[in-house]
Amino acid sequence: MPPPRTYGDRRPYAVPNDLAELTGPLNGHVVLPAELGWTGRTAYDLDDTSDAVVLYERVLVDAVRRQDMTPLINAERLRALWPDLFLPARVRLLWESRFPGLSSAA
Repeated sequence: MPPPRTYGDRRPYAVPNDLAELTGPLNGHVVLPAELGWTGRTAYDLDDTSDAVVLYERVLVDAVRRQDMTPLINAERLRALWPDLFLPARVRLLWESRFPGLSSAA
């Protein structure tokens, strides 16, 4: 009998078709929209690497539609931060299977 599936196994995660869709800012301040800022914190400083990591983790895990992430995440910054992102295994697998270059950045 297969193991029971967890919520994380069934939950939809947004992954763009192409990294070029990720046109978010490289620096400055970002404010999450309400659907992604549900934990209370909504403002992040991309000039602070630790803050950028938290923002990217949050968006990659919480976005269920590509259009929720594309204006927030920047492809170049994603590649640079990828090794430092703490992501659920399924999220990492989805992204790395679509974009193998990310796994070599890790």
